[in-house]
Amino acid sequence: MDISILNAQTREERLDGLREIKRRTELGELPAPQLTGYVNNHIHTIYSFSPYSPTMALYRAWQSGLCTAGIMDHDSVSGALEFIEAGQIIGMPTTVGCECRVDMSKTKVNGRRINNPDQNSIAYVAMHGIPHQNIYVIDAFFENYRRRRNERNLKMCRNIDEIMKPYGISLDFKRDVLPLSCAWEGGSVTERHILFALAKKLTERYPTPTELVAFLENDMKLPLSDKARGQLLGGLDTPDYYEYDILGVLKSNLVEKFYIPATSECPDVSEYISICRSCGIISAYAYLGDVGDSVTGDKKAQKFEDDYLDLLMSELKRLGFNGVTYMPTRNTRAQLERLMKLCKENGFFEISGEDINSPRQSFICKAMDDPMFGHLVDATYALIGHESAATENLEAGLFSDKSVSAEPDISARVKTMIKK
Repeated sequence: MDISILNAQTREERLDGLREIKRRTELGELPAPQLTGYVNNHIHTIYSFSPYSPTMALYRAWQSGLCTAGIMDHDSVSGALEFIEAGQIIGMPTTVGCECRVDMSKTKVNGRRINNPDQNSIAYVAMHGIPHQNIYVIDAFFENYRRRRNERNLKMCRNIDEIMKPYGISLDFKRDVLPLSCAWEGGSVTERHILFALAKKLTERYPTPTELVAFLENDMKLPLSDKARGQLLGGLDTPDYYEYDILGVLKSNLVEKFYIPATSECPDVSEYISICRSCGIISAYAYLGDVGDSVTGDKKAQKFEDDYLDLLMSELKRLGFNGVTYMPTRNTRAQLERLMKLCKENGFFEISGEDINSPRQSFICKAMDDPMFGHLVDATYALIGHESAATENLEAGLFSDKSVSAEPDISARVKTMIKK
């Protein structure tokens, strides 16, 4: 069966396609996936940047053998309801959340490079386990921030247009970038969209990988790692990955040349904590850690929060964060052991999720086979339990005043929330 229907233009077409696949699977006409026990709480969709619609994301997660899956788009929850329904169709528990950036300039880490490769004092954070009755509240919260972001996106496109003008390449935000997004449906437009549009322009101008690599290295003077060069030169053998690989190279080496600092599009961290609390959402800091060889292929070697992690964790606790989310494949064992120790000392809920926004990335995180990450699987089921309970009654959520008063210890509270 042609699964491209799962990336069709409308939500109804996508979900109907999934229903047909599930029906045929139950009849034995299509092979049923083998469940593996793996989980993933950080899957991006077309409502931020990804090759997957919410329905396709659930299908890929299901076919990969995941037991649960979570949506995590930038500044948008517009794919959440489709994600939930797709999970119901295939019988997979889901969680919904979103990722955003917050302004930390009024905190003790002001002026530091936190977990944002492009800007100091701005941090990536997550909203996990959004109660379903508040999905529209969060959509309204981000609507104005998305508008402000697009004002900056327009200016950054003009910067790229100036950079590329000597090479006879033009990039227009409305013509080339917006059509690659779901902005008209409440999706966000990110730097990845801009660079993906540029990648498409480059493949039009330089039809062979050899020509493209020569242009990037000799004309644009972009440094390519051996890994990146090999991926690009093998582009004709992996056509589904080719433009995403170009995007990765551009994101690693070009952003600093056109980037405009984000200001009014990033809520203050106190505003983010406030809406999470009022809506029964789990607030989580997204740990990045110093980067060596980027797992996702789009981050250069760079130092982030490791040098002052103790201070940061203390500040996150003071600000009222509930948890920390991290990706086991992205960091060294030493980094994660230190992080987990600090999470325990500060009473943070630990959440895992492998950032999925490119077809090269696997939905399966083999690092989770390590016993040191066993608690992250339980945490995922507690996250599902929280979302279900808080959807019925906010006071039943994992971090409600009532729940915390009844059981102050986070580890004990997590155990009571686990739903398998």
